[in-house]
Amino acid sequence: MDGSTFELTIFLIASFAVAFVAGLSGFAFGLVAASLWLYVLTPLESATLIVGFGLLVQGYAVWKLRSTLDWRKLLPFLAGAAVGVPAGVALLTWSDPRSVRIAVGILLVFYSLYGFLRPNLGPISRGGNAADATVGFLNGVLGGLTGLAGIVVTIWCGLRGWSKAVQRTIFQPVAVAALLMTALWLGVRGTVTTATAKLFVMGLPCVMAGTWLGLKLFEYVDEAMFRKIVLALLLVSGALLVI
Repeated sequence: MDGSTFELTIFLIASFAVAFVAGLSGFAFGLVAASLWLYVLTPLESATLIVGFGLLVQGYAVWKLRSTLDWRKLLPFLAGAAVGVPAGVALLTWSDPRSVRIAVGILLVFYSLYGFLRPNLGPISRGGNAADATVGFLNGVLGGLTGLAGIVVTIWCGLRGWSKAVQRTIFQPVAVAALLMTALWLGVRGTVTTATAKLFVMGLPCVMAGTWLGLKLFEYVDEAMFRKIVLALLLVSGALLVI
């Protein structure tokens, strides 16, 4: 972002909207953020901020789940992410902004369509730890490249046929671990700039306010209908990024 008042205003409004949607719907913080921030931020700035804010939003949820974590299920995903995250960060530092926007747009479109259709393919039981580690690797690459650290593993948990309770204890800790690894690698490579840190500080009150308001209104809104609205918005945002 070049620092213009208009772009800064768009960033702050988008930050509030992102947090509000995530607080109200309980998912898709990184997806919504990418769909809005990439209009005014570079891929590096967007990924860094998604990582920073995502750690705050997801970290609290994992802290509440700490007593139910199944480390035997988590370890393959974490091992794969440990290899995938640095690969994604390496791609991020020389990636073309236009290509990243198109790639994220395609991802948003497919994710939205998946959320709408949810084809019943039956649970995938083959592959074992090797398949889980591969998914963890792909999830880590995407997390390092875009900050969207939970999409691949979230979809995979659903394809595995695990219960909602089990899925939550897998994809949220894996997302937090991938975000933390990404933050460390971004710091090691010196890609966390002063300008990005300032954006984080300026956006933090908006994120906190949006999250608080979203959580407050959650009990008054039909979750299933709102989820469909969010998916529709993601679909439109992805299509616009691609176009």
